[in-house]
Amino acid sequence: MFRGTGFAIADGLHVLTNAHVLPEAVDKIKFETLAVFTRDGEKQSVRQAVEIATDESHDIALLRIGGSPLPSMRLGSSGKVREGEQYAFTGFPIGMVLGLNPVTHRGIVSAISPIAIPAHTSQRLNSKIIRRLAEAYDVFQLDATAYPGNSGSPLYDVKSGDVVGIINKVFVQETKENLLERPSGISYAIPIRHAVNLLKESGINR
Repeated sequence: MFRGTGFAIADGLHVLTNAHVLPEAVDKIKFETLAVFTRDGEKQSVRQAVEIATDESHDIALLRIGGSPLPSMRLGSSGKVREGEQYAFTGFPIGMVLGLNPVTHRGIVSAISPIAIPAHTSQRLNSKIIRRLAEAYDVFQLDATAYPGNSGSPLYDVKSGDVVGIINKVFVQETKENLLERPSGISYAIPIRHAVNLLKESGINR
């Protein structure tokens, strides 16, 4: 089952993605395993993966894969991101429906805003919104459309290639757009500084 996108960092054997991309459990009795699909030109391969660490609050997961190192992406500074700047993200929208063919979108950071917006009435509050309000942090709002398969895609500077965020369609949108009857085509990204903190806690040199 294809669940989302990830990108190699550090030594090329570690991969960042969204925590919600990972399954709740892996049934080894049924021979289930975590795996990362990679593609180099026309050559495709599958790497076994192991979950190293997760940050549920920011929906970030760190995996370690087997095999030879992959080309890694450099992590930039999300604190330097400004509204109106253009960035790109590359991933696999709609999963394997389009095949293992990466797709790149460009867009501007239209806003830097809190992950949760206070509800006008208590009747519209739910446990997720209350929890996010208590643990509020800013996310990047983009004017480009991401799809479920894009979860975990790197948001990067189109000139330097530095990653400044991780695309997150479901986790953020269910809070930000909870009050909308018809969700918009807006997409969101978690600032990369939260992933950097997870790497430090895991003893991984970025």
